[in-house]
Amino acid sequence: MKNLGKIFLVLLLLPNAIYANVVASVDYSSVSVGETVTYSLKINGNDVDRPHIEKICDSNVISTSSQTNIEMINGEYKRSKILSYQFMPQKSCEIKPMEIVVDGNVQKTNALKVEVKPASQDVNADFLLTLQSDKKELYVGEPFELTLLVKQKHSSAVVDSKFIAPKLQGFWVKNESQPQRYDDGEFTVTKVVYKISSQRAGTLKIEPAQIAIATRVNSRDMWGSFSPQVKWKSYFSNELSVTTKPIPNGATLIGDFSIKASVDKQEINPNEAVNVSVEVIGEGNLEDIQSFKPYINNVSVFDEKPVVNGIKLQQKIALVGDDSFTIPSFKLQYFNTKTAKIEEIRTKEIQIKVNGAKPAHELKIKRDEEVSVAVKTPPVVMVENRLTLLYGFIIFIVGLTLGIILMLLKPWNILQREKSFDVKNEKTLLVKLMPYSEDAQVKSMMDVLENNVYSNAKTQVDKKLLKEILNKYKIS
Repeated sequence: MKNLGKIFLVLLLLPNAIYANVVASVDYSSVSVGETVTYSLKINGNDVDRPHIEKICDSNVISTSSQTNIEMINGEYKRSKILSYQFMPQKSCEIKPMEIVVDGNVQKTNALKVEVKPASQDVNADFLLTLQSDKKELYVGEPFELTLLVKQKHSSAVVDSKFIAPKLQGFWVKNESQPQRYDDGEFTVTKVVYKISSQRAGTLKIEPAQIAIATRVNSRDMWGSFSPQVKWKSYFSNELSVTTKPIPNGATLIGDFSIKASVDKQEINPNEAVNVSVEVIGEGNLEDIQSFKPYINNVSVFDEKPVVNGIKLQQKIALVGDDSFTIPSFKLQYFNTKTAKIEEIRTKEIQIKVNGAKPAHELKIKRDEEVSVAVKTPPVVMVENRLTLLYGFIIFIVGLTLGIILMLLKPWNILQREKSFDVKNEKTLLVKLMPYSEDAQVKSMMDVLENNVYSNAKTQVDKKLLKEILNKYKIS
């Protein structure tokens, strides 16, 4: 009797559903995380103001479609439009009613509920994702390998796929391998290895990886029509967590490194730059290494930001000095995980000779072994006084003459012209432009010069732009 009552209620409400102007429905009211739901609107009418829907249940609409149906009801032809919106809900929700204008009248849809259950791994699924870590406990900055395996059954038919890598918040990603594919029985396996290191101490979680797969299905809607559709479903990997400890003994670097420094030349001319390259190679938190910029008295130093590429860090430094100088050794102190000790490595000092540099003057004080005191007669004193006055007068006349000559010739202008650098010397020009690298035009000019100097390119420098830059920053 209870079932008869339900059937009677459905039959009673069915005419209302048939003649309703707008009816909303979903193909699945209960899904797991990662599965898609199709939300459909059947609208009866000739003039439909199609709603613009971008999100449903706080999830983005993945795809949309529409179709027009013509049905005969009670001897009359009725025209209806079905609008479909596919989305992937992340949590249980209620799709609230919305207003749609049909034939000039505002109609309201019915509310719907969608239940979303937690994702679970099915060992019999067409796709299996697995995350593996070679270490569970490690130090901050210590590298380790995270391996992702994606297994796909040979029998699975895929229209499209979207891969979402695991979120690695709190980790440095040092390297990501190219995907490796191989056959494993009934599965095709894709393997990707991430080399990462933790940024802070504590328990850090690695969220699951995800792959969304699109397959073609024939589905029947609530009106009994079959239609081919593309349906998306997501598969998730397991979640991982690692425990990281602070680096012992107050060290900031951890790993095993080697360091070297090289220069492009050891003998230069005044105002010419020496280009230094510092390289650190090894496994560890290279990202935490600070600039190696040295301080050298009476030498201008220009440093670029250290660049990390895999297991190598490189920094370029330019030095300009008028006198010969010494590049000090560059050192690095770190905690070695192999020896469990704090170790220090350093480069050798490098001597740079500047041609034409003035030798350093040594101050020498001569002390007479014997000091003789002579008693001079008054006539001798008078002669010495007269000579002193004569010498003073001569020195005054000579000084005045030299002053007039200097004012007329202005030799300092000549010196300034002599000190002005040759713009054709691209290395020197590159050094002069470094302090103004934040300017986009200067940066563009520096890129051309760097390619010409270090990559043997022969790109022509824009002379007009160069002249504007030199005048703008008064570079001489």
